[in-house]
Amino acid sequence: MLVAERYETIVRLVNERGSIRVSELSELCQVTEETIRRDLDRLEQAGRLRRSHGGAVSVKDTQPETPVAEREIMHADEKRRIAEEAVKLIKPNDRILLDASSTAWYMASILPDIPLTVLTNSIKVAVALSNKEKIEVISTGGILASRSLSYVGPLAERSLETYHVNKLFLSCKGVHLERGISESNELQARIKHKMLGIAEQVILLADSSKFGVQAFTHVGELAEVDAIITDRRLSQDAAFGLSERSIPVTMV
Repeated sequence: MLVAERYETIVRLVNERGSIRVSELSELCQVTEETIRRDLDRLEQAGRLRRSHGGAVSVKDTQPETPVAEREIMHADEKRRIAEEAVKLIKPNDRILLDASSTAWYMASILPDIPLTVLTNSIKVAVALSNKEKIEVISTGGILASRSLSYVGPLAERSLETYHVNKLFLSCKGVHLERGISESNELQARIKHKMLGIAEQVILLADSSKFGVQAFTHVGELAEVDAIITDRRLSQDAAFGLSERSIPVTMV
């Protein structure tokens, strides 16, 4: 197979599957994994795919993140009520993790100034907490995702691995009873997946519009969630499905 033919084969496979690993491409194209990595670097530079950890993802199917300013006004009333309810679960001396969602930012804005450690990958959350003297704020660092003002990528993921928190307050793009929690792109999904792994308790913050939705990239299973806070528009079918799975749901 000529190099140009291999490039076309790689792009076709990535677009067909959405994502693919280096080892699979190596086997399918009958070249070494090192050759595939070089191919992926060149194809990413040409804008034909995007490198991921251990492989590549399609740029054709990736959904862009919703800009932070737009997210702040989408279902804003529901998100504020959810944030107010979530703050009630926080106790002095807790170690908590807040993601880069607008709901987490609402939480940070109204958090009382009590002794806490807050780990976050959100610039807006860190700024909102910066004038609260009793709260220690730890930022992950990493690659800046400008649309969400959040840190993502390998550095952010490795940073999370060094910590353990009592409570994770997590939002997402989609909550599906069978397919679990999902996000709009792989970088956001990967860091949220890491967040699930370092928390004793996972509280999912999701307004009713998120339920029944399967977004582009899988984050985790509903079995990993300890409690859900949502709004009163949650459908009866979704509420029943969560009850069947023994997941406590608070509707505000």
